[in-house]
Amino acid sequence: MKEEIQKVLADLSELRCQTRKDVEEARIRFLGKKGEVTKLFDEFRTMDKEMKKEFGKTLNDLKQTVQNRIEEFKNQAASEDSTQAAAQDLTMPGDAIALGSRHPVSIVRQEIVDIFRKFGYDVAEGPEIEDDYHVFEALNFPPNHPARDMQDTFFVSAGHPNPLLLRTHTSSVQVRAMETMKLPIRVICPGRVFRNEAISARAHCIFHQVEGLYIDENVTFADLKQAILLFAREMFGPDTEIRMRPSFFPFTEPSAEVDVSCNICHGKGCNICKGTGWLEILGCGMVDPNVLEASGIDSKKYSGFAFGMGLERIAMLKWRVNDLRHYFENDMRFLREFSSAVEV
Repeated sequence: MKEEIQKVLADLSELRCQTRKDVEEARIRFLGKKGEVTKLFDEFRTMDKEMKKEFGKTLNDLKQTVQNRIEEFKNQAASEDSTQAAAQDLTMPGDAIALGSRHPVSIVRQEIVDIFRKFGYDVAEGPEIEDDYHVFEALNFPPNHPARDMQDTFFVSAGHPNPLLLRTHTSSVQVRAMETMKLPIRVICPGRVFRNEAISARAHCIFHQVEGLYIDENVTFADLKQAILLFAREMFGPDTEIRMRPSFFPFTEPSAEVDVSCNICHGKGCNICKGTGWLEILGCGMVDPNVLEASGIDSKKYSGFAFGMGLERIAMLKWRVNDLRHYFENDMRFLREFSSAVEV
């Protein structure tokens, strides 16, 4: 009995409790139903009277010592909890969470959408997997027409009159808008497009476009020019000028390529504009009457204009990015450069 009591006291002196959980485990170890002190009292009950006289007081003192020690640990753990709680000011703001930045293409897309919304344009979207009719035929691309070679196409299914393909431009959304929306129509069509091209610093097989369409009575080329000028000045600055060069698109007639005055050298000539003072940004033109008629719109009563631009191209001009591939590589060093370009 003496050896067992000494062992309990030795174990008690070596006991260390840091948390409330440690204190509860210690209480169970010594004072629980199967605890070390409880076992000694069970053994004490089987002793004769002489032995009880010898160990009775010693066991009671042992139990009291263990209870006092457990209580000390309990108070110590409670004190540490209160100190930690006092150190945590719940009114203070939490730790800052590192937020990602928006992709430069997404930033430019939103800027363009916001600009044209101010001009009264709605946003229209359509499927990326389209049929040949909406991508080509309804836009004045007859079968086997040489103009189809202007765009190398990814076909999903071929061999039947209206094959499926990955859209090569968002003009297909304009066709769907003309088929379903009530006149007048004023929409922009942002989206991703695909062309079977070799990937380089200036070209990619995947890129993004925003195309616009306005159809109403008495719409003229002067309206188109004014819309493009207003957009350019909103996007690149109030001093921006534009010039329009004759071009060809199967779905517009007349057609034009639009350049903006270089916002880097302000028309003086630099390596970005190749010394010309101008930067090409988009193509545009008056909607061909055949395109209007194909969508059930009376071309003798209504006219309209359309335009389209590449988002990567606009972003390259805006931030002087010299390689188109950066937009698709997910290099965090590149993407972090745009963390201050827009409010998150």
